[in-house]
Amino acid sequence: MSAIGDPVALEILRHALTAAAAEMDVTIWRTSRSTIVRELLDYSTAVFDRDGGNVAQSARIPQHLNAMGAGLRTVIERFLPLDGWADGDVVITNDPYCGGQHIPDILAFRPVFVQGTRVAVVGTCCHHLDMGGIAAGSYAANATEIFQEGLRIPPVRLVRAGTINAEVLAIMRQNVRRPDMLWGDLQAQLASLAVGAAAVERIAAKHGTATLIAACTALLDASERAMRAMIGELPDGEYGFEDFIDDDGLGTGPIRIHAVIAIHGDTMTVDLSGCAPQVLGPINATRASAASAVAYAVLACATTPIPANAGCERPIRLIAPEGTVVSARHPAPVANRMVVSHRLATTLLGALAQAAPERIPAAYYGTSYVCSFQTIADRGRGVLVEIEVGGGGGHPAADGTNAWSCGMHNNANIPVEMVESELPLTVTRYELRPDSAGAGRQRGGLGLVREWRVECAEAVFTANLERFRTRPYGLAGGSAAAVGRLTLVRDGQETALASKTGNLRLRRGDLIRLETSGGGGFGDPAAREAAAHARDLALGYVTA
Repeated sequence: MSAIGDPVALEILRHALTAAAAEMDVTIWRTSRSTIVRELLDYSTAVFDRDGGNVAQSARIPQHLNAMGAGLRTVIERFLPLDGWADGDVVITNDPYCGGQHIPDILAFRPVFVQGTRVAVVGTCCHHLDMGGIAAGSYAANATEIFQEGLRIPPVRLVRAGTINAEVLAIMRQNVRRPDMLWGDLQAQLASLAVGAAAVERIAAKHGTATLIAACTALLDASERAMRAMIGELPDGEYGFEDFIDDDGLGTGPIRIHAVIAIHGDTMTVDLSGCAPQVLGPINATRASAASAVAYAVLACATTPIPANAGCERPIRLIAPEGTVVSARHPAPVANRMVVSHRLATTLLGALAQAAPERIPAAYYGTSYVCSFQTIADRGRGVLVEIEVGGGGGHPAADGTNAWSCGMHNNANIPVEMVESELPLTVTRYELRPDSAGAGRQRGGLGLVREWRVECAEAVFTANLERFRTRPYGLAGGSAAAVGRLTLVRDGQETALASKTGNLRLRRGDLIRLETSGGGGFGDPAAREAAAHARDLALGYVTA
């Protein structure tokens, strides 16, 4: 019986394709060079069907994985049709307006051929340490157009029929601060693509090319059915919610993120027409980034696992007018598009909580706490990009997680030893932040404190942060969490810094302290106190 008609055989093939994506994942982890890839794990891998539909992915970054398919579709529909791709080609881009998300993320895709027939495409997305621009790490806080954010690579063949395009590579290396790290991480991506292609070829050899192609179609259809069933369980109606971004760092704020989710039967419409217009500063998102947040939020509402692939998108209609902060128009800067993606995710979850209150937690910290250092010392210039996290929201059944990668994130941290061994920086504090969580029957998780001391004569610091004014909300009577803080300590004097701080000059002995938000609380805080008192009474710790 073919895989199409046999659910057991189809499930075996699904796991085989997922394992291929996981093999690609491990390859990047083991061969990459920069701390942001090797330690922070800011990369993703996926397998696509022969037409570019996402079929299987590794357990990596939701923001990457949900948007890689949209990126590939843009590349093949607008720039390089798949019929022109040859065996051994690798196509890359990092341009947010040509399929990418923001300039540090390089998408790389390779077609997989079996006996001359294209059966699949494998892809990686990797956040590179630096791609040039006005700030180290290509995360400028004060960019006003994308041309200031770094080197833009249109869809182009980095590898043609197995041979590296040396000219393209030379242009890339010439325009970044750490060309050695760029090339090292690019090689990791190329190795990952080779491993993925070999894995798919083995699957085709074992099960047959026709079966593999048909199974990919069947897997997308199965996820569509599962998504429709999940949506169909929710009560019909319209559910609106809004949250706010502090500012764009250049004078605009607060910035409204508004969503209306309309559920009718087994379909859903997500209308983002009420979101603010795009802004001058670099926090805008492209439509693909917004769609990624939508896919994440809806999948997070499921009570049983739904294989995440392109089929999940079919029952969802997205309305995101061009020129809004969730669907920016060229040449708007988008370096920290995660501000919008995170806030859109919490907004959508707030709306879904009205339809399924027993499933949805309060707001998590809801931003990427991105800080970059460029150290200037006798041994050369170093670049460090840190992406910190905060607390998770309290859930109907449990407290929020402390200092944990939540929502659109799935990063690890960069170990203190790695920071201090590679750059003249000392991490003087790394701890949970007391009193940062929202109170509730189930309280939110705690944020964290991380502090760096400069150990060289000169350094340059850039921060592109959020949640310094708008607090992560609580649900069902729970309290909002604390906001974040950024502080410069120089000669014993503390100076509060803005959340968006660009190219601040530092000197030896300066300290930078980051304090991140916790998560919102869920439920009436008094219920938690009453439960604690009842427990203590039963144990004899207190008397009535």
